[in-house]
Amino acid sequence: MDDLGRVSPDRFKELEKFPLVIVLDNIRSMMNVGSVFRTADAFRIEKILLCGITACPPNKEIHKTALGATESVDWQYYDDTVDAVKALRNEDYHVFALEQTTQSKSLKEFQPMKDIKYALVFGNEVKGVHDNVLQHCHGSIEIPQFGTKHSFNISVTAGITLWDFFSKMGQFNHLNP
Repeated sequence: MDDLGRVSPDRFKELEKFPLVIVLDNIRSMMNVGSVFRTADAFRIEKILLCGITACPPNKEIHKTALGATESVDWQYYDDTVDAVKALRNEDYHVFALEQTTQSKSLKEFQPMKDIKYALVFGNEVKGVHDNVLQHCHGSIEIPQFGTKHSFNISVTAGITLWDFFSKMGQFNHLNP
């Protein structure tokens, strides 16, 4: 790992973060939770809010896919996702759900703006982002899909979306170890 230039969890905590918060709305699979932690670590995301039935670290099932990212990425738990979204809005975050709605914008067309703090809500594997949560978001974003299925796994959705935001906001040249 030294040859790869990876930072320690302690050093990670000190580094500048990408100003983006992930909200997990009632995620059932602990392996999905762990995978999101690992992706959040890779993109140096500010923090993850775990809501409702979403499991929290420490947990051996989360650890299987997080591979230690629960030690580096900050997280917080909320009983209710609406409370988490309201708290983010009070801190001037622009909150968008990753969900297919009649008003959703294509991720391809969505252009995040610099100097804006964003939070992205990822929903339950079966039911998606709950309607009462959608009502408190600034909008929704969907990933164009062209096959027979109408959704990606939450961990895949997170990876695609975080990569897109990270690259559109020019973070490859901004964040350094």
